[in-house]
Amino acid sequence: MPDQVKAIVVDARAPGRLSVQQVKLAPAAPTDVTVRVTAISLNRGEVKRAVTTSEPGARPGWDFAGVVEEAAKQGGGPPVGARVVGMLLSGGWAERVRVPVQNVAALPDGVSDAQASTLPVAGLTALHALRQGGLLLGRKVLVDGASGGVGHLAVQLAAASGAMVFGHVRREELSKTIEPWCNGGIAVGPSIESARELGPFHLILDSVGGQTLASTLTMLRNTGTCVTFGVSEAPTSTFESGNFFRLGGVRLYGLIIFDELARVEPAGVGLALLADLVQRKMLTPKIEVEAPWTEIGRIATDLLDRKFAGKAVLHVS
Repeated sequence: MPDQVKAIVVDARAPGRLSVQQVKLAPAAPTDVTVRVTAISLNRGEVKRAVTTSEPGARPGWDFAGVVEEAAKQGGGPPVGARVVGMLLSGGWAERVRVPVQNVAALPDGVSDAQASTLPVAGLTALHALRQGGLLLGRKVLVDGASGGVGHLAVQLAAASGAMVFGHVRREELSKTIEPWCNGGIAVGPSIESARELGPFHLILDSVGGQTLASTLTMLRNTGTCVTFGVSEAPTSTFESGNFFRLGGVRLYGLIIFDELARVEPAGVGLALLADLVQRKMLTPKIEVEAPWTEIGRIATDLLDRKFAGKAVLHVS
């Protein structure tokens, strides 16, 4: 196994500050599998961090799919030749990666590498956020940013749980992408306030922050929960605390998926569930863009400029 591989690194001189370069492959720990990566997907948070704050030479990358080339020395993971989906804290955008066995899951035959690569951060975020609502059968669930990377998976998972699903999008044309799963309705408008008349809600998933979060906190029903996991609108929020606590038993939960995976459940468990749902046609990742990974600079720029919704998948050659 060569100790040099190609990987995407932060490069101040490259278009989009990202390029494919030669790097050293880290040695394998006894509990690591070695995966030859075939597809990666991009998340807005990691891309923004890479192009705005990361030092040159840093190696971003959370989500990947590929084939096991070396099994873990201590056993317990997928065998050589198994197709897998997995995630890392960084460095996942590479030809080969070493990854702990608890961070990967074997893929069913009916799930493509491209589909699988969209599942780790976005799919697990949606899954863990929805679990904060407990039993969702017949209960109202609102997802803001419902056409985005996490949102389009969240509305599908909520529908599969028997919830009455509502989505919020900012433009009318985006509603078509989530309409099949929003059995409660779709609110369209520049503000989340367009969804208020559809509530109150048992569970609200917020990826926007700012004034959107402030509004959602007063759109909950008694004992309802708002899960917040993003700040794309603004990092601070001012809300009417009196109206919030007078609802009775309401809760605000801040979710960071990497913390959830460390405290609650290893990534591989949730990834196996999500992959099975894709296999059974109960979950369909919306892949908006597919391209060779050599186009990382252009695709990353388009993602940050919001030129597409859904997920971007890059194929590793």
